[in-house]
Amino acid sequence: MTSKIKVDNINKVSDDSNIIKKCGTTTTIGSGASNPIVVDGSAITLGRCGGTVALASGATQTGFGRTGTVDWDTTPKTATFTAVSGDGFFCNTTGGAFTCNLPAGAAGAIVSLADYASTFQTHNLTVAANGSEKIGGSTLDVILATEGQSITLIYVDATEGWVTTADSSENVFGQTFITATVSGSGNTLATAPCCSNAKIATFTGPGTFCVSQIASTAANNVVSYLVTAGGGGGSADGGQPQGGAGGGAGGFREGKSPVTPYTSSPIAAPTGLTVTASPFTITVGGGGPGSTGTATSGNVSTFSTITSAGGGRGGQYNGSPGANGGSGGGGGANAGNGGTGNTPPTSPSQGNNGSPAPDGGTPGAGGGASAAGSGVTGGAGVTSSISSTSIAYAGGGANGTAGGCNGSSCGTGGNKGSNGTTNRGGGGGGNCSAGSGGNGGSGVVIIRYKFQ
Repeated sequence: MTSKIKVDNINKVSDDSNIIKKCGTTTTIGSGASNPIVVDGSAITLGRCGGTVALASGATQTGFGRTGTVDWDTTPKTATFTAVSGDGFFCNTTGGAFTCNLPAGAAGAIVSLADYASTFQTHNLTVAANGSEKIGGSTLDVILATEGQSITLIYVDATEGWVTTADSSENVFGQTFITATVSGSGNTLATAPCCSNAKIATFTGPGTFCVSQIASTAANNVVSYLVTAGGGGGSADGGQPQGGAGGGAGGFREGKSPVTPYTSSPIAAPTGLTVTASPFTITVGGGGPGSTGTATSGNVSTFSTITSAGGGRGGQYNGSPGANGGSGGGGGANAGNGGTGNTPPTSPSQGNNGSPAPDGGTPGAGGGASAAGSGVTGGAGVTSSISSTSIAYAGGGANGTAGGCNGSSCGTGGNKGSNGTTNRGGGGGGNCSAGSGGNGGSGVVIIRYKFQ
């Protein structure tokens, strides 16, 4: 017959504290803090089949081994560090690239790494094995360069070393980027050739930039923009020997968002424009026609709250002034005044003044985006690579007697009697013959934004 001991409590002799105590349906084993319980045997079973073994709130465990998971260190790493087996690390490369050195390999060692701020694509994380140990069978370092990437590595053996068991770039950050479309004949939406994270919407005519969804990250809702209006037309001499004045460049306005870097013009605003989930009607101003007499000013271009004024026409030979506009037209021969640029005023300035007739018998030249007309020379335009190609915009048209620098060499305005370049907003050149002055170049609207 098997022996039995029947008791409810077992107490220590020294201080009469409970070693085993039964209270209702709960049995407590142990005599309090700092009194470990040692159970010795070749096999120990805790809990019955189908039951649950739970750790008390605030308790920790050791010696039970790992289950293929890691404990995450929630203080992001910002500089080169050595990982610890069993831990996961958030790596913040916003301030620059750095390296994670893996610990010495032991079978079953595990390390996880995650892109904390979604910046691995611009500032990489290098993963280096210990000494001559391998990662995926190679002794070469691994470069993590995918935005939002996270990986888990387990050390298997000396042949393969650390093996990737999970690799994800599908971190959930909400709708992180803008979703947009473009409409209108001839208008385009393309990925920037220099940077796979940027889209470029180019409007050479009227259309709509439709934002169907904004980003949950506020900075990614700020787009870069370039809005150039149509240039003013150049005038002609009306049968007189003095010649006609050059037209002013269309107003030029640019704003640069830092999320898709490029080389902007020197007069760009330091911030872009915040968009909302809505359609934005785009207007692209046509250039003002040149004339055998008095020409016509250019037309406005618009994107959301950004409006660029058309360039002022050139003045006629009879002393008429150049017209005001984004940039002013040149003054007509016989003492005509140059038109006033940056009309209406914007900050930064959208253009400059046309030059007055430099003497009684010589007409003036149109102003450009970065400089006023000077004597018979059209004012210089500016260059921007918002489209990923460096292009000149908004140069003033030369006067009808000039033989030197004009908008073509300073920013796409017209030379003697020639047209400003299409979709560059240059002023038309004045003419010194019986023909017409040059037409102003049409404008353009370009929007650049981060889409992934």
